[in-house]
Amino acid sequence: MTTPQGSASGAGPTPPAGDPEDQLARLGRSWTWLLGAAVATLVPGVLVLVWPDVTLHVLAVLIGLYLLVMGGFRFVSVFGRDSGDRVPGLILAVLCVLGGVLCLRNPLQTIAALSLIVGAVWLVSGIVTLYSAIATRNMPHRGVVMAVGILGIVAGIVVLALPTESARALTRLLGLWLVLLGLAEAAVALAWRSALRRAGIPPGGR
Repeated sequence: MTTPQGSASGAGPTPPAGDPEDQLARLGRSWTWLLGAAVATLVPGVLVLVWPDVTLHVLAVLIGLYLLVMGGFRFVSVFGRDSGDRVPGLILAVLCVLGGVLCLRNPLQTIAALSLIVGAVWLVSGIVTLYSAIATRNMPHRGVVMAVGILGIVAGIVVLALPTESARALTRLLGLWLVLLGLAEAAVALAWRSALRRAGIPPGGR
């Protein structure tokens, strides 16, 4: 759930154009970058849903790759925020990467361990996203971002609370939540694109 923060007008001092941090900030504030994060969430979700008999090994690999990719997206998107608000985002990016490494390191782990990793990442991600939306009153389409945060919290709680007797049932649930989260993130990306257009900023970024 990578989300932009702050107003679309881009107030404040602008670093030199060649500054690597500035380049990351421009990329992280791009609506296409947010849309890429949504696609990275949607793809494994769709694969799991259309492949209901996926083995636990394949599921763990898909989830591990998803978490690694999301960690990368979140790391870059953090630079699109004000410097004082970057710590929670950086912590979340590290958490995503660690979760992905754990899934890929031992893909034959139990369904209980896999659900624990995914549920914890989604829960923390939802809390950070919701907090960012509440704390940033001038965030464009703040209500949509809050909805994404709430969806992530619910997804994390449901996955953590589920009994683990049925791997097939949990596989379907993980796929469904990934699709829902991906669609919500796509809505945030399109809302951010609309905010950039209203601010007169080129749609490819800021």
